[in-house]
Amino acid sequence: MSARVLVAMSGGVDSSVAAAILRERGYDVVGVAMRLAPEPPAGTGRGKATCCSHDDFEDARRVAERMDFPFYVVDLREDFAARVIGNFVGEYLAGRTPNPCVMCNREIKFDRLRSRARALGADFIATGHYARIEQGVDGRPRLMRARDAAKDQSYFLFATGRDELSRTLFPLGAMTKDEVRARARRLGLRNADKPESQEICFVPDNDYAAFVRRSALSRTPAPGRIVNSDGRELGRHPGVHHFTVGQRRGLGIASGEPLYVREIRAARGEVVVGRKSELNARGLVAGQVNLLDPELAGGRETPVEVKIRYRHPGLPATLRMIDGARAEVRFASEGPAVTPGQACVFYRGDEVLGGGFIAQAIAEAAP
Repeated sequence: MSARVLVAMSGGVDSSVAAAILRERGYDVVGVAMRLAPEPPAGTGRGKATCCSHDDFEDARRVAERMDFPFYVVDLREDFAARVIGNFVGEYLAGRTPNPCVMCNREIKFDRLRSRARALGADFIATGHYARIEQGVDGRPRLMRARDAAKDQSYFLFATGRDELSRTLFPLGAMTKDEVRARARRLGLRNADKPESQEICFVPDNDYAAFVRRSALSRTPAPGRIVNSDGRELGRHPGVHHFTVGQRRGLGIASGEPLYVREIRAARGEVVVGRKSELNARGLVAGQVNLLDPELAGGRETPVEVKIRYRHPGLPATLRMIDGARAEVRFASEGPAVTPGQACVFYRGDEVLGGGFIAQAIAEAAP
């Protein structure tokens, strides 16, 4: 009897080819699409291509029909609103910059996909993410970067549990995007040349501040002060949800030199700005840390490469667990600004060792 795999299908070319590959390999494939994002308010439009539309589900259904496997749509909009959109809004109100794709993977896609898999008696779950899983010499599965460095999505997957990796499949991990599209054309899939969806599917026109304002209702932050590092007022702002650490444009103040957001003091309604050199950090403290390598839990300093944003090239650093959920990361040399709320992910070569969410920057040098 073939192993059953539940495949998350968005209607895009990546998840469609992932499902087709597994079907060709003899798996008993079941496709599932997740309705996540709410419809945008009337008049806002979506601008760019997004996921979770009726057309996307139709594209996924046609792939399932062509490859002859069952396909279902599950409505997770209520969970998504509470666990992803609610987090997004709350983080901006607190002066942090969230990463909703990481939260969606952790709280919705993988969590809900696994619960559906158990209900259907599936042995594995699979997605169209560009990442790899390899078996180590000790028998432990390891999460690895994808072959296509430009498409690697291992950064978004650090929160996957160690035990879950052995029951997860990433069929595209050894392929490039061009190879995936070529495979789709050979299979006759109508979405072979479908454009990429925008990164944040629930924010029409990428206007984060307007989305937070609409969603926050009575919690919307009041206007406040923009100050320098000495506390001198340089201007006023319409709310801290308009800003992120490291931001240069849109500050609304005149200055003889470029100024950047250095700190957001949400409780006081203050945005602190400074010169670019004032943003440089020596490291960071991360919270909600998930370790994929259990040997890192001992509290000793371990050399790693840390990525502090998805497109960040990575920095050599040392990692030390403070307790079961927090880690201290010290850069090998002075690093760039770190943005509270963003994910930071630890690597050794191509292997993902774990990751967490940036709680604060470390400004001083290590003793």
